[in-house]
Amino acid sequence: MIDKKTIIKNIPNAINSISFPKLGKRNSGKVRDWFVRDNLRILIATDRISAFDKVLGTIPFRGAVLNKLSCYWFEKTRDIVSNHMIGIIDPNIMLVSECQALPLEVVVRGYITGVTDTSLWRKYSEGQRIIYGIKFPDGLKKNQKLKTPVITPTTRATGPGGHDEPITAQEIIRQKLVPAKIYKQIERVALKLFERGTKICQKGGFILADTKYEFGLDRNGRLVLIDEVHTPDSSRLWRKITYIDRFKKGEEVENYDKEVMRIWFKEHGYSGKGKIPQMPKELIAEIASRYIEVYVKITGEKFEIDLTIPPKQRILENLSKLI
Repeated sequence: MIDKKTIIKNIPNAINSISFPKLGKRNSGKVRDWFVRDNLRILIATDRISAFDKVLGTIPFRGAVLNKLSCYWFEKTRDIVSNHMIGIIDPNIMLVSECQALPLEVVVRGYITGVTDTSLWRKYSEGQRIIYGIKFPDGLKKNQKLKTPVITPTTRATGPGGHDEPITAQEIIRQKLVPAKIYKQIERVALKLFERGTKICQKGGFILADTKYEFGLDRNGRLVLIDEVHTPDSSRLWRKITYIDRFKKGEEVENYDKEVMRIWFKEHGYSGKGKIPQMPKELIAEIASRYIEVYVKITGEKFEIDLTIPPKQRILENLSKLI
């Protein structure tokens, strides 16, 4: 596995953005850049990392982990729901079919946790007991397992400055964001995906505390899973072996996801407003190392990437093959 010394050495090589005029206009989200050709979307997972609806820096190898891990999960969940993936042509590049993205994100939560504005624990700790239209009992503690997983949808932010806004299932249907029949299907599929993800993550030594799914409709109007699946970006992943002891002591769980970064920024007085603190190289190395470890332990595969060529050069060379 790539060690922290190698990660720190590669901080200057972290991929912030990719331009390739021969493929046309570059589109950008918080993490991914993409190009569209006919019915094909070329997704590039950069090393940008975001939280609090802001891009906060770059983490080397992160984009490759997200891309390769999503590929793994798309294959593992095809029997539950179709997805938009065609294949990957580079550790950072995924080819997908163009779909009509639905204007919501579906978060399935098995535990009450989180420090962001949309998280359950943040709202619960402020005194709310009806959250996302769901009633929660008094006496819950941070990081406590819920009796059954709950679905907490949000609107889907668009662009680097967009914000996810909490919404209930009833509001989704009333506002006609998604047809009622499709939304009921989304809820069923999301719970099945979460169940599958939970089992596979446990085998790798992790608890899938919560995760976000995005869906779209293909050209025939069929529901498809899009974006990414069960990654450290879209999920909260905890080290399983230490969870019970840490929870009983009231200590923070061992996070193997963006929560490591979120907590650091909160501790340094940043939660989305004001000047963005610069992440120290040690934090960057720790985040990258944990992302890589998640990939290795969940997939059972080595994290292989060519270190003899700068990643941006490698990506551009592979993009040129699509012309």
